[in-house]
Amino acid sequence: MTPANQSAGGEPITAAGIEELKAELAELEGPRRLEMAERIRVARALGDLKENADYHTAKDDQAMMETRIKRLQERLRNAVVVEASEDGDAFAFGRTAEVLDQAKDEANVWTLVGSTEADLAAGKLSAESPIGQALMDAAVGATVEVETPRGAKTFKVLKLVD
Repeated sequence: MTPANQSAGGEPITAAGIEELKAELAELEGPRRLEMAERIRVARALGDLKENADYHTAKDDQAMMETRIKRLQERLRNAVVVEASEDGDAFAFGRTAEVLDQAKDEANVWTLVGSTEADLAAGKLSAESPIGQALMDAAVGATVEVETPRGAKTFKVLKLVD
């Protein structure tokens, strides 16, 4: 099951995720562009551009930044904000739950998010990952088994944290 709005064909993202994208884009398009222009201006003033490593490095960094800006703009255009359902006791897209990895006897707190928001170290589990798909819409107390590259794993939804 995919949380995406199939008719829109967009990338599912949480409201918090869209705000993070907008904030990063604003930072890159504003202060970072100004800093980059100043860096290029200073490097250009150093002399011969053919052998000016500072200038070439700054231009390369500028190109990477502009590519990042274009990618963020594209993601924002294609994003479909999926609101977390606050009712019910299922682990759904945008919701946070405490999940027990039964093999390790270790509890994790995960939020189900879109693939581009995923950051397991920050507790953001992609709803498109095998584990995310298995846990999607699992009720509190439910146990799910997931086939992973390292073999089968079993997880239990302990409680919703929202």
